[in-house]
Amino acid sequence: MNKTNLPDPKEVAAIEARKNQEKQRQSRYVNVRTQVMGVDVKALNSQVEERKLREATEQSKEAAYATYQKQYDMVAQMLEKEEAERTRRLAKKVQEFREQKQQVKNKQEIDFWDPSRQWMEYPAYLRDSESCYGPSSLQYFAREDLEKATCLKMQQEQFRQSLEKQLKERQQVRVDKKYSDLLDDQLCLAMDTRATQLAKLEESCHVAMMTAMVNANKAQAAEMAQRQRHEQRHEQEANLKEIQKQVTSNVLTENPQTTQNPVAPHQVPLHCWKGMTPEQCAAIKKAQKVQHHEKEAQRRAEQALDAKRESQTLSLAQAALQLEEQERELCAVFQRGLGSFNQQLATEQKAQQNYLNSIIYTNQPTAQYHLQFNTSSH
Repeated sequence: MNKTNLPDPKEVAAIEARKNQEKQRQSRYVNVRTQVMGVDVKALNSQVEERKLREATEQSKEAAYATYQKQYDMVAQMLEKEEAERTRRLAKKVQEFREQKQQVKNKQEIDFWDPSRQWMEYPAYLRDSESCYGPSSLQYFAREDLEKATCLKMQQEQFRQSLEKQLKERQQVRVDKKYSDLLDDQLCLAMDTRATQLAKLEESCHVAMMTAMVNANKAQAAEMAQRQRHEQRHEQEANLKEIQKQVTSNVLTENPQTTQNPVAPHQVPLHCWKGMTPEQCAAIKKAQKVQHHEKEAQRRAEQALDAKRESQTLSLAQAALQLEEQERELCAVFQRGLGSFNQQLATEQKAQQNYLNSIIYTNQPTAQYHLQFNTSSH
């Protein structure tokens, strides 16, 4: 089926939408009831209000943007000032380092454009402390010591200072030891005093605790004795009431009328039952005797039935034995007949085999017979 002539759904929808819009426009402008002659003041006022609202919104947005812009400018200025101050401090430190560490008199580099400048800047060798002269400068030689006296004087001064320092340290150690011993003695004395006070306080607390415990035990014992006496008195009163109730009630009087229910005479209240009467006991015994006789008769009938069953079983067993005996005899007779038949059959087969061997199969085929048989078959 060719589908090239089918319209596009999107184009159809667009056409329908334009038709609907045109119908709505015509309904607005052509309808006499809704048509407005002249200027629509209400629509113009609404447009003015919308424009004013839009302008106010834009002005508030611009004001907020200006405020944010000012804040961002202030922050940028502060950051620029901090960066400039940091750069200035760094340049100052670099300049101070150059002035202190990179002076012309301390540098060891050689200006290749002025080879004689190195010799002019550094004087001749005067002492061993000059570090700028090496062995290749030929300014000093081995075993040459120009500052021996100064070195000895400095060593003596250092030795004296070290001795004074050691003496001061030893004196300070003695003073510190004495002070520490004094502090240890004071601490031990304070600890002993505190321990004595704590022992006295603990002993007084123990005494107070034991006294309070004894008083509490006495009070508890007295309260327990009072409670036991009250419970015993209450129990005695209850026992006396129960005894009086049992004596005056119908429980011990054995009154048979108490067991009769006025509503249902055939029913006996369990809480008032006093036992069975002699008539009831005699009736029960009579019923037991009848049941005993019936049980005895039933037992005898069962015994007779069991004896009959045993006799039948015995007779069936004897019949089964007789049948088994007959079956054994028949089997023996059959075995004897089968044996004689097999023996006769074996005799006949033996006679036939002898006949075949002695008369039929006397001529044995030779190799020439087999050869002729093979050639004739080919």
